[in-house]
Amino acid sequence: MSVAIRRLGSGDIAALRDLNALYADAFDDPQTYRRDTPDDAWLTRQLDKDAIILLVAEVEGRIVGGLTAYELPKLEAARSEIYLYDLAVDARFRRRGIATALIAELQHIAADTGAWAVFVQADHVDPPAIALYTKLGVREEVLHFDLPPRPRGG
Repeated sequence: MSVAIRRLGSGDIAALRDLNALYADAFDDPQTYRRDTPDDAWLTRQLDKDAIILLVAEVEGRIVGGLTAYELPKLEAARSEIYLYDLAVDARFRRRGIATALIAELQHIAADTGAWAVFVQADHVDPPAIALYTKLGVREEVLHFDLPPRPRGG
């Protein structure tokens, strides 16, 4: 099995839609990844942004894994961090090094852009993700909070 890792860019709308479908299946979350699918113009604008990093793993032209990451410029120093937001591999292709290969490519991109760190969060209820990230990096104990948007005067 030959796996090709590539970064999506302009013109990869169909591949981005396939990646979102993979996320919906892998995360068992079709509402987040398929509901209100953005139109092609929106997706084209996102694909054109250097700060949005979309990587896919393909086998015979079919997307079997992927990740979404965001470059976050810092203001306290002339550097950036990269936040690995989503990572998934089709269940039929897991345990073959695909997630590790995707992360390795992200680390190369981080080095190429001068980012000083790649960071990722994992849920306590996801032991495979925790094991993968522990193997590849340094674990920190942090808390994550979702703060809802609040309209002014509300």
